[in-house]
Amino acid sequence: MNNDAASNSRLRAGIRVFLGALMVLFFVLLIAEMDTGIASLLAKRNISKNPIEYPLVAVLLGLLVNIVLRSVNAHEFVAPAVKTELFLKIGLVLLGTRIALGELLSKGMGGVLQAVIMVTTVFFFTWWLAGKMKVNDKLRAVMATAVSVCGVSAAIAAAGAVAAKKEDVTYTSGLVIITAMPLMILMPLLANRMGLPADVAGAWFGGNIDTTAAVIGAGTIHSETAQQVAAVLKLAQNVFIGIVAFLLAVYFAVKVDRQPGERPGLKVVWERFPKFLIGFVAASVLVSLGLLTTEQLDLINLWNKWAFAAAFFCIGLELSIKDLSRLGWSPVIVFWAATVFNTLLALGVSFLIFGVMGL
Repeated sequence: MNNDAASNSRLRAGIRVFLGALMVLFFVLLIAEMDTGIASLLAKRNISKNPIEYPLVAVLLGLLVNIVLRSVNAHEFVAPAVKTELFLKIGLVLLGTRIALGELLSKGMGGVLQAVIMVTTVFFFTWWLAGKMKVNDKLRAVMATAVSVCGVSAAIAAAGAVAAKKEDVTYTSGLVIITAMPLMILMPLLANRMGLPADVAGAWFGGNIDTTAAVIGAGTIHSETAQQVAAVLKLAQNVFIGIVAFLLAVYFAVKVDRQPGERPGLKVVWERFPKFLIGFVAASVLVSLGLLTTEQLDLINLWNKWAFAAAFFCIGLELSIKDLSRLGWSPVIVFWAATVFNTLLALGVSFLIFGVMGL
């Protein structure tokens, strides 16, 4: 009887995983269709890049399904198939194929220099301000990385490095996308009003706006030259995803998460080190060496979007509004204050490097 009971239990668990996985797949396909539809609608209005990025659509859809499932007491039934961390890590490894170091260096050192200045300064400013506002260390790390590096992707990497809560990623990602959309429209208008040269304007967009789609959108609104420079700046900042995540992992292992009496040796660092970063770096090396064809990169990029769509849908599916509301307004104030600081600093650094130095 015990063997029969165990077999039945495994069968029920298998059915739950299978049906839950089918549900996730269905909604990922729906998210892809919605993303394509939104992009097509915006294209008719001469907006070439969709600023309403699919992670936000995925989270909102996941939250809606979450509410429905809980209302009919079916949420626990599909829970075994909700593999948020697995989907996030797959997406981050595949993201490494977008970082081709040779391509970056061939497009100019001005972008690299600006990226170093911006990422370093904005990260420590946000980290300091979040500390003053009593934001917890893990959300503090996620927000500082998102604002200083490249938005949603950087937030995910930082969250994995410091073992942050899913609510921290959702909260920060929402702020990134909501803030990026108005900046995409306002910054080109301000650049024209201030009479900025196209390369300075592009560097300003790329060094400040936190999502790639909104960066390209702002550059497209301004000029072709601004678009090209903005893309280089965003690529340069993307390189720092792995670097910042690695440093955060080490810092949290030896200081923040260190247990009383624990010696912060290499073994401890390795045990807590997010292993997905090795895959991220390996993927970047492959593309930097030219070992992947254009067709292969296009396919990997599609898989990357599917993995992140599944991850963000699952985040919405697991999201607790009560947990999110407990974060309060302090993180919002920190994020927007850091964005203002980032905007002003990026303008000055862009003018210095691309305007005065002519790099």
